[in-house]
Amino acid sequence: MEILCSGARCPVQEQRARWERKRACTTRELLETERRYQEQLGLVATYFLRILKAKGTLRPPERQALFGSWELIYGASQELLPYLEEGHWGQGLEGFCRHLELYNQFAANSERSQTTLKEQLKKNKAFRRFVCLQEGRPEFGGLQLQDLLPLPLQRLQQYENLVIALAENTGPNSPDHQQLTRAARLISETAQRVHAIGQKQKNDQHLRRVQALLSGRQAKGLTSGRWFLRQGWLLVVPLHGEPRPRMFFLFTDVLLMAKPRPPLHLMQSGTFACKALYPMAQCQLRRVFGHSGGPCAVLPS
Repeated sequence: MEILCSGARCPVQEQRARWERKRACTTRELLETERRYQEQLGLVATYFLRILKAKGTLRPPERQALFGSWELIYGASQELLPYLEEGHWGQGLEGFCRHLELYNQFAANSERSQTTLKEQLKKNKAFRRFVCLQEGRPEFGGLQLQDLLPLPLQRLQQYENLVIALAENTGPNSPDHQQLTRAARLISETAQRVHAIGQKQKNDQHLRRVQALLSGRQAKGLTSGRWFLRQGWLLVVPLHGEPRPRMFFLFTDVLLMAKPRPPLHLMQSGTFACKALYPMAQCQLRRVFGHSGGPCAVLPS
């Protein structure tokens, strides 16, 4: 249906013009960044993965742990780019969504990848020399392998932002509107799952760190299966006597109070002894000092 406007200005045509400008800007950015992304994927695939396979500097299990689904992700980008260059945005991105599970797998392996890289750099002298040599190539522009390994996860976030913007600025009568809308939804769902994987990995790191700080038989297993929120020093005020500093660890379901070990303790200096574990469901929040905008205390009921 054709819309006719009287007068000098036509709001409908102006809106369409804005959509077209934003769409043109988004498609240009998507194409340019995909070319750069594919180039960087190719550098790692060529100068690290393929040469490592040929030289045997890393055993297959360590190589798989380090790079995960990198080569398959590189292949997915190689498949997508020609569609973008020819302007087939909907068809290309809808086809690309078949490969999104690779990004879930890559995210699930990311912590293992970083750990493997640190371990191999530390104990494998031949691998350490190889990495140093490859990173010195001018093609890498000073980037190190540890800078490049998170690249697919960073690119997934860019995909989400760009494809959503592209779908939003494509008119409903456009032939690729439905394809772009489906692609935007699928990529956004994948990005959310990848974010959840990253949050769980960070939480697991916090739990391992806290568990290492807590010494003694009582403390073993206290942090497993919980979500860590924060930690800090608080003064415990007894009914009689002086306030005592204690370290508190706040989780989603419990509040843990720990006493610092003496600095001169032979075996456990710098650690904490678990003294109490308060279930949050049984705690109450009461104001014990300060004005209306001041701090409160969490008291066990």
